[in-house]
Amino acid sequence: MISLLHHASFTVEDLDRSVAFYRDFLGMKLEGIWEREAPYAEDVTGIPGARLRLAYFTLENASFELVEYLEGKGKKIDTSPNNIGSAHVCFITGDFDGLVGRIGEWGGKLAGKICSVPAGANRGKKVAYVQDPDGNTLEIVAAAVSPAE
Repeated sequence: MISLLHHASFTVEDLDRSVAFYRDFLGMKLEGIWEREAPYAEDVTGIPGARLRLAYFTLENASFELVEYLEGKGKKIDTSPNNIGSAHVCFITGDFDGLVGRIGEWGGKLAGKICSVPAGANRGKKVAYVQDPDGNTLEIVAAAVSPAE
């Protein structure tokens, strides 16, 4: 039986660019950057010739990982959220307007419109789907309901 989520992960094209985005722009705490050589990387991923470089971040309640395939590299896929097998990660921010408003300066982009959550635990909070520099989907939710504008 599964009891906890340890971490979420995205595969990226350029780990250094992505670390700058997630650490310097989103403000995540970088725990470290490591390489995973073959045969370990091959055995764990099932990808022949895999050699990985990964960055590991910690947040208040979870961890997050970015992986760059140095060898055994795959191809860019369409990670649109409606495609079967695609995924997204949701992050909470106390600076929703600042973060979403500046995402283009860091190589990301707003994927849809800024909305207000209509129901549930996050009712009334601002929400937006954005993309990181590799096109991975992030859902950004405001930490609190905004006062009426």
